Amino acid sequence: MSGPIDLSLWDLAAGAALIAVNGALSAWLGLGLGRRLLIASLRTIVQLLILGYALDFVFGLQHAWPVLAFGAAMIALAARESLQRSTRRWAGAGPAALLSLFVAAGGTVVLASAGIVGVEPWWEPRYLLPMLGMILGNSLTGISLGLDRCLAELDEGAPRVELALAFGATRWEAARPVAAEALRTGMVPILNSMAVVGLVTIPGMMTGQILGGVPPALAARYQILILFLIASATAMGTAGAVLLSLRALFDDQHRLRRERILRVE
Repeated sequence: MSGPIDLSLWDLAAGAALIAVNGALSAWLGLGLGRRLLIASLRTIVQLLILGYALDFVFGLQHAWPVLAFGAAMIALAARESLQRSTRRWAGAGPAALLSLFVAAGGTVVLASAGIVGVEPWWEPRYLLPMLGMILGNSLTGISLGLDRCLAELDEGAPRVELALAFGATRWEAARPVAAEALRTGMVPILNSMAVVGLVTIPGMMTGQILGGVPPALAARYQILILFLIASATAMGTAGAVLLSLRALFDDQHRLRRERILRVE
C-alpha cells in the first residue's frame, strides 16, 4: 500500500471520544480541568481544520508574495505567543521577539529551502511553510523561556547586577552571566528533544512522512535536518531577544533600569 489512508469526520469523532478518558480522570480526581479540556479540544479541531483548508489554498498559489505574507503572519503570531507565556516583559519586548524570530526563523528556513534542500522555486509553500511552522513552534518556546529567565534575573537579582556595576563593571560585563543563563534556559527543551530522539520518541514530522508513504530512511534524514534547523533558529532567536532586552534595560550611563520590567499577572 502506498500513500496515506483517508480519515473521515467519523474517524476524527472516534478519536475525539478518547478525550473522554481525560475528562473521566479529571472528574474522578477532582482536577477541575473539564472546561479547559473541552475548550482545548474544540480549539484543536477548529484551528487545525482551518489551517488545513488554508494550506490547501496556499499550496495552490503560483506567486511568492502571498506565500511570504502567510509566512510573515505565522512569525507575527509566534512572536505574540512567545510573550503570552512569560511572567515578565518590558515595553519593547514584542518588537524584540518579532525581530528575533524574523531573522532567526525566517533566515533559517530560507537557507534550508534554497540552499540545503534546493527547492525550486525556493518559496514553494509545500516545503517552506511546514518547515517554518516546525521551527517557529520550538523557537517561540526558547524565546519565551529565555526572556522570562533574563527578566527574572534582572528583577530578582538586581542587587548582584548593581553591585557589579558599582565596582566598575560595564553593563555588558554585569549582564553577561544573565545572558548566559537565559540562553542556556531557552536551549534546554530542544537539547533534551535531540538527546532522546530516535530512542524513546519518533518525532511528529517523521511520523507524518512515514504515514504519508515516505520511506523511513528518507523521513529520518528530513527529521535530522529539521532538528538542526530548530536548534540553530532557537539559539539565534533566543540570543537576539535576550540581547535586545539587555540593551533596553541598561541606559547609556551603564545603569540597570529595573523599573522598565513589568510583571504580568
